Amino acid sequence: MWSGRGNAGREMTFPAQEEAQVSGFSKAAIGLGVVGLILMIFNFWLGLIVIAAGVAIPVGAYFMLDPSQRRRLREMRRRRQIGR
Repeated sequence: MWSGRGNAGREMTFPAQEEAQVSGFSKAAIGLGVVGLILMIFNFWLGLIVIAAGVAIPVGAYFMLDPSQRRRLREMRRRRQIGR
């Protein structure tokens, strides 16, 4: 039977698990997707419109940025990925 001890009789330690952090934008996107899927059960077109709006609004906002703002946004995203 495994006792949780290593070969030398020492207690095995595991790294502390960090809690997953979800951004507010991700929570809103997940919630919008769930609401859209629920609405699709009752009224397919209304649910489809909600899901399409949830995709179209952020994409439209991104395309409204001028090239320098898009570049800054990409750089900010890239820097955050380095620390992971």
